[in-house]
This record gives sequence, C-alpha cells and structure tokens, in this order.
Amino acid sequence: MLNRPKQLNALSNVMVSRLLELFLACREDSSVKFIIVKGKGRAFCAGGDVAAVVRDIKQGNWKLGAEYFRKEFTMNYVIATYRKPQVSILNGIVMGGGAGVSVHGRFRIATENSLFAMPETALGLFPDIGASYFLSRLPGFFGEFVGLTGARLDGAEMLACGLATHFVESERLPLLEEALVKANSSDPVVISTIIEEFSHAPNLKRNSAYHRLDVINKCFSRRTIEDIIAALEKVVADKKDDWISSTIQSLKKASPISLKISLRSIREGRLQGIGKCLIREFRMVCHVMRGEVSKDFVEGCRAILFDKDRNPKWEPSKLELISDEMVDRYFSKVDDGDWEDLKLPINSNLPAYAIAKL
Repeated sequence: MLNRPKQLNALSNVMVSRLLELFLACREDSSVKFIIVKGKGRAFCAGGDVAAVVRDIKQGNWKLGAEYFRKEFTMNYVIATYRKPQVSILNGIVMGGGAGVSVHGRFRIATENSLFAMPETALGLFPDIGASYFLSRLPGFFGEFVGLTGARLDGAEMLACGLATHFVESERLPLLEEALVKANSSDPVVISTIIEEFSHAPNLKRNSAYHRLDVINKCFSRRTIEDIIAALEKVVADKKDDWISSTIQSLKKASPISLKISLRSIREGRLQGIGKCLIREFRMVCHVMRGEVSKDFVEGCRAILFDKDRNPKWEPSKLELISDEMVDRYFSKVDDGDWEDLKLPINSNLPAYAIAKL
C-alpha cells in the first residue's frame, strides 16, 4: 500500500526505492502469486515528488534529481515486464508517477472516485514514466489530447479509453480483495474472472470528453501544436463550443516548450516499445532538469506547487520562438562527462511478450 496520505501518496525517493525492491523480491518469491497495489486515503498516487527534485536543481545538483527518475523509470520497466499479474486499485487520484506505478500493470481497477490526469505540461515538464508508450496507444488521438491538455478523466472515461481494465464500485473493493486473496492464483484468467464478478460498465457523463473523440481526432492528429490550436480555433469559429474553448485555454496556459516536446514524444512513442520510450524519456527529463534550453520546470513548480500564484512566466514565452533545434536538444544524448543513459535490467525470466515490447 502506498502510505503517504497527507502528500496524496506522492512518490518520494524512499518510496520508489522500496517499491522497486519489493517488486524485485516478489518476482523471485514463489509464494507470491500476484501483486495488489493501492493507496491509503483519498488518493492512489498524485505523482512523483517533484518538489524534492526542484530543490536539488536549485542547489545546483540536477544529477541527484535525475537519479530519482532513473530509479522510477527502472521501476516502471520492471512493472511493464513483470511475469506475475499486478492488480492496481485506482480508488482516488491517479496522476503522473501514479500512472507509472499502475498503468503498466495487467489489471487496473477504476472506481467512482477515480481521477486521472497527466498534468505535466502545466508544470513545464512532459508526460513521462513511459506515458509516451501508453498514451500513444489510446484510441485515435485521445492520448495526445490527455497528454497535452492535462485533461482530467473520471473512472468511466478511464475504462472507456483503456487506461483502466475494470470498473468496480468502491464499496465492493474489500470483498473483491478478499476473493482475490482467497483464490491465491497467478493465472490471469482466474484473476480476471474474479474481478469481472465485481465489475460493471458505468455510463459516461453527458459532457465527457470521450464523446468528443471525433473532434479530438480531427484536431489532435495535426502535425504541430500550432496546427492543433488552429484546428480547434476553426471549429470554435464555426460553432461556439465551451468545451473546445476551455481545451484551447488549457493549451495556451501550458509551457510552450513542454507542449512541443510532449507532442513529439507521444508521436515517437507510437512506433517504440516501452523500453525505448523510457530510455528516450530519461534523456528528455535530464535535459529538462539541466535547464539549458528552458527553465520552465522550475518556474512551473514555483507557480503551481510553491508560491501557488498559478501565473508561470514561461521562457520561451511563445510557440513561435521555439526552433526545431531547441526541441531536438531534448531528444539528444546528454553530453555531461561520464553521465549515462538509462540502462534497463535484462531478465531472462521475462515473458516473451515483454521482450517483444522493447
């Protein structure tokens, strides 16, 4: 159980280390048939503890913060390639790093309390933890919409788009857990059958973004951020639409450099396995923390997490001020002495499907 409820179970360095340790230990323990991951309190996990990373950057030690991400991304890869079934109970807030601990696992149970978001572009970051892999595999261009705007999804929407595999009312969770523990099976078919006994398919709300998949596909399939915004503005010009207007506002409030690198990351993720996505995202996060092109991550955290004035001063301040070369920098190997790329664990016990993902 993720047990840091006052911080909405945000993943500290200690938590990531312990989770990785537990996953590796349970992998070798034949008495462990499957893993249940859940959060204490009203959140499953609100993300990584980026405040601590920002403090490292401000103290001139970006590498210390980068090592946090190295460990977290390694954990994401271990989860994505785990042989034993993982059941994640997403009864509450699931954001950023919380998605990394759950979405890569086999079973993801949403409830009426679930709230999913990847809010990184508002923080001057980008959807990481392997998000370029799973967002790019959502229906149509829904992943681009979710990753670029930071849109919030409820449990029904999570199920509809595939972020969740099942939907169970929260009051039934204790009985479900009891049934899973009693079955004590590592067979995914047995586990799936048990979860389905407690599940149902909820109705999407009338104003759900998922009902707008046609507009999302039409606009978010465009090649550049500028083209996406122009397409949305054209739809609004033809017909007043509050939902599209707020989507445009979300994009215009986000860090311009974050939008650029996030779109390219998700597009590249469409053609890459989980391993290559994580290796690329690690390069990107190192460049974000070094701050050579932009210091938007520090500024975004200041505006949203520290000072809470919600008025970040982005630099570069406009999309048109960002060159292709600036974007390319984020995807290049980090040239800093003996600094190394992310090296993922090689495990001969990995199932064939996991190796194929690479």
